Amino acid sequence: QVQLVESGGGLVQPGGSLRLSCAASGRTFAAYTMGWFRQAPGRQRQFVAAWYWSRGSPYYADSVKGRFTTSSAKNTVYLQMNDLKPEDTAVYYCAAAPRGTVDNDDYAYWGQGTQVTVSS
Repeated sequence: QVQLVESGGGLVQPGGSLRLSCAASGRTFAAYTMGWFRQAPGRQRQFVAAWYWSRGSPYYADSVKGRFTTSSAKNTVYLQMNDLKPEDTAVYYCAAAPRGTVDNDDYAYWGQGTQVTVSS
């Protein structure tokens, strides 16, 4: 059974940093894309970043480019978030898709989500 387990959320002041982790198990993810999404209260789920495991390369939404970095080690994907802003406050999810995509409808597997709150 596929499992994605996120960790690393919390409360941070503006300008601070957090690192989220997503541990994947239950299948081989070598050909998958691991995506990061976020959802703020009252808003639609939004693409943040993706790690293309087969290419070993990332892709970012414009809103986080230069501040967020995604990477992987073994079966874990990371999202390093720097220079956090209040508008980054949301529940962050990792997800897995069998192809390269930023469309959340294409992601077959989802983690439980972790809350990130940016506030002074």
